Amino acid sequence: MTAGILVLCGFMVSWAALASHGSDFRPETDDISGLVRDQASHNADQAKQVAELRAKVDQLSKTQVSDPTVARSIDALSPRAGLTAVSGNAVRVTLDDAPLDVKADGIDENLLVVHQQDIQMVANVLWSGGAEAMTIQGQRITSATGIKCVGNTVVLHGVPYAPPYRIEAIGDVDALNSALAESESVRIYREYVTAYRLGWKVENLGTVTMPAFKGSLGLTHATPVAPK
Repeated sequence: MTAGILVLCGFMVSWAALASHGSDFRPETDDISGLVRDQASHNADQAKQVAELRAKVDQLSKTQVSDPTVARSIDALSPRAGLTAVSGNAVRVTLDDAPLDVKADGIDENLLVVHQQDIQMVANVLWSGGAEAMTIQGQRITSATGIKCVGNTVVLHGVPYAPPYRIEAIGDVDALNSALAESESVRIYREYVTAYRLGWKVENLGTVTMPAFKGSLGLTHATPVAPK
């Protein structure tokens, strides 16, 4: 029986070596940060290609549109869709994790870091305050943008970012500041800022230029909205 087991084990080892062609079957999990960097670089390359193709599509669309009314509508809607660069007065909100010297004795460590829902909350408050365009970490935000937490970083359009997180919005600066000051969600968040020394800063930036969205919208269909 022992001899039979040894023969079987030898056969399995030989088969595994042949099947793997000398490669390691074990997952390479000891360099997660390297994998993230590689994927981020790949995503950046893909986004650049998408931007170049979109520019060609936009140019072809303009040459093919004979109705001037339709052409004007495209030009008017593109900035709000995030597909063209825009300039205007802006507000910046910066969120940051608590400093390292804040001790977590008896405190849930999740209370000491900025989460995706915190960034989403600020973005939603700015949109409700009349923001006309927005970036997070310099990336243009659209209705299809997703914000995800991965470990201690936030992933936006496939690119990981570490804090501090900068949310910038173009619009009526007074209205945007009022929206932040009057928001109940912001008030609650700022209680945590005070209690745990999370970073919170609001600045008026003057005139800024925000880039067009460079990624893929990933839309499969669209339905036209009747004019009001």
